[in-house]
Amino acid sequence: MRAPLSWLRSYVDLPADVTGRDVQEKLISAGLEVETVEQLGAGLTGPLVVGKVLAIEELTEFKKPIRYCQVDVGDANGTGEPQNIVCGATNFVVGDKVVVVLPGAVLPGDFKIAARKTYGHVSEGMICSASELGMGDDHDGIIVLPPEYEPGTDAIELLELKDEVLDIAVTPDRGYCLSMRGIARETATAYGLPLHDPALLDVPTPNDQGYPVKVEDPAGCDRFTARVVTGVRPEARSPLWLQRRLQKVGMRPISLAVDIANYVMMELGQPLHTYDKERLQGPIVVRRARQGEQVTTIDDAERTLDEADLLITDDRGPIGIAGVMGGQNTEIADVEENDHLFGEATGTTEIVIEAAHFAPVSVARTARRHKLSSEASRRFERGVDPEAGPAAAQRAVDLLVLLAGGTADPGVTEVVTPSGPHTIQMRVDHPDRVAGVVYGREIVVRRLQEVGCDVYGTDELTVTVPSWRPDLREINDLAEEVLRLEGYENLPSTLPKPPPGRGLTARQRLHRRVGRALAGAGYVEAPNYPFIGDAALDQLGLDADDARRSTVKLVNPLSDEEPALRTTMLPGLLAALRRNVSRGASDLALFETGLVFHPASGPAAAAASPRLPVDRRPTDAEIKQLGAALPDQPRRVAAVLAGAREQAGWWGKGRPESWADAVEAARTVAREAGVELVIEADQHAPWHPGRCAALYAQVGGAKTLIGHAGELHPRVVKSMGLPERTSAMELSLDLLQRAGGDVRMTAPVISTYPVATQDVALVVDASVTAASVEAALRAGAGELLESVRLFDVYEGEQVGEGKKSLAYALRFRAADRTLTVEEASEARDAAVAVATERTDAARPLAGRLRL
Repeated sequence: MRAPLSWLRSYVDLPADVTGRDVQEKLISAGLEVETVEQLGAGLTGPLVVGKVLAIEELTEFKKPIRYCQVDVGDANGTGEPQNIVCGATNFVVGDKVVVVLPGAVLPGDFKIAARKTYGHVSEGMICSASELGMGDDHDGIIVLPPEYEPGTDAIELLELKDEVLDIAVTPDRGYCLSMRGIARETATAYGLPLHDPALLDVPTPNDQGYPVKVEDPAGCDRFTARVVTGVRPEARSPLWLQRRLQKVGMRPISLAVDIANYVMMELGQPLHTYDKERLQGPIVVRRARQGEQVTTIDDAERTLDEADLLITDDRGPIGIAGVMGGQNTEIADVEENDHLFGEATGTTEIVIEAAHFAPVSVARTARRHKLSSEASRRFERGVDPEAGPAAAQRAVDLLVLLAGGTADPGVTEVVTPSGPHTIQMRVDHPDRVAGVVYGREIVVRRLQEVGCDVYGTDELTVTVPSWRPDLREINDLAEEVLRLEGYENLPSTLPKPPPGRGLTARQRLHRRVGRALAGAGYVEAPNYPFIGDAALDQLGLDADDARRSTVKLVNPLSDEEPALRTTMLPGLLAALRRNVSRGASDLALFETGLVFHPASGPAAAAASPRLPVDRRPTDAEIKQLGAALPDQPRRVAAVLAGAREQAGWWGKGRPESWADAVEAARTVAREAGVELVIEADQHAPWHPGRCAALYAQVGGAKTLIGHAGELHPRVVKSMGLPERTSAMELSLDLLQRAGGDVRMTAPVISTYPVATQDVALVVDASVTAASVEAALRAGAGELLESVRLFDVYEGEQVGEGKKSLAYALRFRAADRTLTVEEASEARDAAVAVATERTDAARPLAGRLRL
């Protein structure tokens, strides 16, 4: 919202020395976001005057129209003689009044004016356009002034070229500040000055003589005011002061009736719409659209309506979309348009003024549905004062009578759905408890009254909220008004006092250790937004009944393509990997730790979440109730790999990443939780069915699936545009923590005795997993076993079809002595015996003792 300081002074008697910067500082202190203060006319110096065109000589020897003009500028040039000026514009004739800048003046942009020879003539100045004076972007021609201004009149003052304009970013809860009235109220409060409220008008009482109106949907339109003005002069044009005020707030003057409607909207915040009464057929009706209905709006677009759209109609059908945009078939026509459309008609002479209040949600949804945001819809969806309609209609009537010579029809139509004012009960010390500052009753009552509230009571206040503040719904809203008007900067800064000795939780410690471990293993952390859409789940190849498709939908998503919260972390990480590959990276290893979201279940999920207090700490019961209403949010870790895992160089050939690296990443994470994973083959989207590992751990004494790792399915790789053989891992950190308990990092025990290594090779069926063989070896080796490592897998003719040979290195060590060959061999043979029994392995090959 742009607010010219000169217009603001019409409602607040600011001291003469107050600048726009001063007002900006005050409004920012009061909680408004004043982004800039634009200095209009900065660097502009005269003489800039009104001139009368006395003669025009057309210079035809040039490729474009050039005119040599004689212009009367009165005594502004010091001689009283006409000025000779060369001009390329053609939108004026002899006798017109124009704006002339004389030699010695400086226009915006440090454009200095001097007499100079051009097109074979000496030009003693310039006839100005609106863009050259900084009045707008209109390059169509020069400014033609009304005939009543005398030559030589100072045009800088006449056109109000020097001004300051505050550009305010109005937040959604302060819709009343989308008007000069609202900003003036805030300014008056900030300076402690009275407000000259432009809405305080004498409004006639409603009667049955007004234009007929029927509201069929009172929930969508709870107030509708209609007034009629007759005898309007179609040729009447908006005066300069009205045009300049509209230009300063960023609106283009169009015609008198439209300009008045826009002016009142900017002044009072109440959108208006004007109809040509002769084009209306029958009463005005407010109703919901019927499926398939169409309307052509004033922007010449034909729109197909939805059943949820609120319409303004007459006997023919839709004549406008309520609160958004009017229809073309009833718009006000100026003289030129009427001459073209209706032959001998002379223009609109009877105008119906609409000032209605529409439901904010209905208008917002309609505007978004049709991608049709307008100045009116912006105000309705943020909340318009429902009581301002009659005053706004009266203001428009008064301006049409004053500026267009019209006559106010005695009929006044007002359709109202009865509703009482909103009242809030609040203890007088509630703002004190919120702010930690003792304000006292006097300050609390005074600040609420400055906002516009009616306040009664002593210790327990009864506060009636003004109609223009629909955002004040509860006691904390009232407390916020007191705090902001007293100044947020005056609130004391106090540091919280947490109880000592708590430190990080076990979950936080595991989270940090996992991140450090993966970073140490060469992975780069890549946090992503937690939003997801069906397209991403389709790319992962998830079945229709996959639990990961049951998502938590957002009420107001940032993007329609990602309207839900993620149930898996892979889409975000894989998108980051694809984005980096597209930018030239080839060898990537990314990881992320964070939350996924699942719809809450049980009776608590259907209950509404509580509104937590701000003047005290919530109770344990309130926190538990809030938590029960939230989605389930387990913490997970995921990693993705592509390209080379080990770089080639003089030291060797290097190695590409594989599914085994994804499994090893899972092992790295598990080791930080003190958990030994059990790895089994599995088929689980989006992984390759033959290169997918299920990750298990003992949770509460039961073998529990905690995640998957492996190579992605080729179809997933292709659909997401990923490098070939991309691998990924994802597992649950919460389940991992439960499996490992509260693990604390301890220094490793270093033995002074040597290790004995025994190599064992077992021939097993191809379907037998290496993890099951390893588990059997561990079970049989006894307490002397320090570690087991698979170092070779062989499949070929020597072991037979459907068989494979698994070679393990078993490390044995005693804490109190050096092991003998016999002790190491005995432990090895025991391990092999158990493995042979459990996995049906063949007799082992001869082992080798390494000391």
